[in-house]
Amino acid sequence: MVYPKVSLILTTLNSLDNFTKTFSSIKEQNYPNIEIIVVDGGSTDGTLEAIQESAAKEHGKLIWVSEKDNGIYCAMNKGLKLASGEFIIFFNDVFYHEDVLLKLVEAAEIDRNYIGAHGDLVYCQNKKVKRYWKMGDGCIKDGWMPAHPTLLLRKKIYDLYGDYKEDYKCSADYEFMVRILHDGTNKLAYIPEILVSMFYGGTSNNSIKAYLVSFKEAIRALKENNVAWPYWVSLKRVVKVMKQYL
Repeated sequence: MVYPKVSLILTTLNSLDNFTKTFSSIKEQNYPNIEIIVVDGGSTDGTLEAIQESAAKEHGKLIWVSEKDNGIYCAMNKGLKLASGEFIIFFNDVFYHEDVLLKLVEAAEIDRNYIGAHGDLVYCQNKKVKRYWKMGDGCIKDGWMPAHPTLLLRKKIYDLYGDYKEDYKCSADYEFMVRILHDGTNKLAYIPEILVSMFYGGTSNNSIKAYLVSFKEAIRALKENNVAWPYWVSLKRVVKVMKQYL
């Protein structure tokens, strides 16, 4: 099998413990052609030193930059510009097992018409599962969306559709998925198993206020991409998410 290069893009800011766990998880993957890109927002808690130490051991396979930015989506776009892989995955969590990347690439390569692949995840806090994310295959208009931390995409999709909108506070990843998937032209391979253990308390799920901002931005994303009945679509998405708490 030919192993196309996968660029893993990590974004950090004063998150030493999470960076250490994420980097260790990446190193445990058995996929042989990985490029690691770390975009740090100017950490002062020891994260930068950990990045530098890791880069020294990787002999050119870890690219990093540390400077102030305008938020997570600005950092993600910086990472995209540095990436040279055929596939891209934004990753700041923990892989569930050692062959996640191998399975994602194999699934995407089954049909060259697939733009990438995705799977299920669990949200964990102190190793305790808080909830699951299992949406399977679906349609944006039905309130479905893939789990972004599991989303492996061909780089050409970013070249074709552009990068993340930096004026969003917490839903630019959703807007991007709406942009590339809403009309059904692009297809993803789906792996029906848990691929990622996600750190609980991310940008869009750490408070009621964040949920409200996320809901408002989701409606904006649907409107900007000319999806009909944006409020109805957003409500269906909320219902799908709430069912996962059960």
